[in-house]
Amino acid sequence: MGTGESDVDCKETIERLYHYLDGELTDERRGEIKHHLDDCPPCLDAFDFEAELRQVVADRCKDRVPDSLRQRIHEALLQAERDRHPSGA
Repeated sequence: MGTGESDVDCKETIERLYHYLDGELTDERRGEIKHHLDDCPPCLDAFDFEAELRQVVADRCKDRVPDSLRQRIHEALLQAERDRHPSGA
């Protein structure tokens, strides 16, 4: 698979992919993995897949608040502020 120029092989790259994506590796190890990914299309494909999967999961896990609820909260906060500091006080 890889060209053999890197100090890490495909097996190690795949095993450390999650740590790489999470930024949990030393700068030296990150550089070695990056070098391997640059030289090994199959490992780069695995990296791209995992990175895209993480983004999809992150996007789908975001809570979506209806605009009407946002507006009601905003109005309630404004009213609470007015109640605490009535004009002319």
